[in-house]
Amino acid sequence: MGWAILGIVIAAAVYAVFVYNGLVGLRQRVNQAFADIDVQLKQRHDLIPNLVETVKGYAAHEKSTLDAVIAARNAAQGAHGPAAQAAAEQQLSGAVGRLMALGEAYPDLKASANFQQLQVDLGNVEDKLAAARRFFNNAVSEFNASIQAFPAVLFAASMGFTPREFFDVGPETRAQIETAPTVKF
Repeated sequence: MGWAILGIVIAAAVYAVFVYNGLVGLRQRVNQAFADIDVQLKQRHDLIPNLVETVKGYAAHEKSTLDAVIAARNAAQGAHGPAAQAAAEQQLSGAVGRLMALGEAYPDLKASANFQQLQVDLGNVEDKLAAARRFFNNAVSEFNASIQAFPAVLFAASMGFTPREFFDVGPETRAQIETAPTVKF
């Protein structure tokens, strides 16, 4: 009888170690996925000053638009955490959208090879960023489900495993991103 109890205790301990190690692996996957988003955001933030400088040469009197883009970029670079970064990136997306719309208003700018290349580069970064967000949100979903599932729910919180936030732009922001900006003069 004593050996059976000892066997059950050892089996439970081994199982707990496997569950713990699995949660650690999932937490690392979430952290790595968030780091991937940071890489894409940095590339995006690095492209924006080049885009602003290109537009300045053709549309110098659009100072308020250019200033808004730079201010939004600086705010996005200073944001920390998924929720704050998502909100700041939403503001930046709107400002960049208005900047890109200037290309329609200025035919010389639209025809500029530099502007066209920056548009392509920004589009590529946006695609990679969207993929990185999807990967991060998938990792967060898997991690959150794992810490809330039995038996991990019994000890996950006491071992420092807490739910993570999704990188979500929210319904209001999603509607703004999906709506093309209008330019009026």
